Amino acid sequence: MWEPGPGWQRLPGGMGTSTLGVWRDGDRVIKRIQAPLPGDPGELSDPMHFAWWRRAADVALSGVVDGTTGLRAVVTMAVDEDDTGITLCHEHVEASALPGPFLARALGRFGDNPIPDVAWLARDQLAARLARVDRRGGWTTLARTTVADVADRLWQLRAVHLERIAALPLVLQHGDPVPGNLLQRRGDDVVAIDWSTLGAGPVGADLGYLALSAREDFPVLAEAYADGLPVGLATPEQVVLGASVNAVYTAFTRADWALARVADGPGALAGKYRHPSVAPYLRSVQRLFGQVEALLQV
Repeated sequence: MWEPGPGWQRLPGGMGTSTLGVWRDGDRVIKRIQAPLPGDPGELSDPMHFAWWRRAADVALSGVVDGTTGLRAVVTMAVDEDDTGITLCHEHVEASALPGPFLARALGRFGDNPIPDVAWLARDQLAARLARVDRRGGWTTLARTTVADVADRLWQLRAVHLERIAALPLVLQHGDPVPGNLLQRRGDDVVAIDWSTLGAGPVGADLGYLALSAREDFPVLAEAYADGLPVGLATPEQVVLGASVNAVYTAFTRADWALARVADGPGALAGKYRHPSVAPYLRSVQRLFGQVEALLQV
């Protein structure tokens, strides 16, 4: 049975459906990925699903993002596979706070790289995530809040908006460009980690994820992202559409999930909006009211 080495320092976060944990050992960072077990969801074994269990290892072994522009991977030191999973080891890179517009422009520049011809790139990530929500009955906890009507209308329009972004130009996307995964500036590029959702998606999709955690307002980030794209690849309106759909549907899904975790506790649901595990997700929704309003006009 695999176990972390003695003296390894466990890093915060790093847990997921397939990720056992992440540790630091001197100048190395070690990530352990577990192979699917009997009875695990079938999506873990689907190379095109965002949850494909071994994509991070495939990315490291292939080197497809070792020299890309905009974003690039940290240096892989070792990839060791055994019967129960894979151990990834890469160099430790010290994180530094980077301005949102710089990150947005880097994500736009990343979209200028050719899409690798490999079978394990994630596809239709937002559609797959919303399918998970649909299997749970939709945004059932938001249906008990003051945004119930808005949430219901957005949920009913999800197929329309998924069809709209499916018609947008396809670009290479990181899939989870949160600040914690975008570590350090290297010239005009950013050294990034956690490539487990690397894929091809609609222009602006990565920007939508970034907008949920960046301090800057959506229009500022959208302008920076569009500036990083190659000339003629997409219009500003296409960028805004791709980013808006991804940001809004992701924000509502996360808010519903956060509220559901505390909903059964004592007290009225409205009294839990300020709960520290809920409030950040509700603020993300509030910051996107302009984008929500635009999506409701379809």
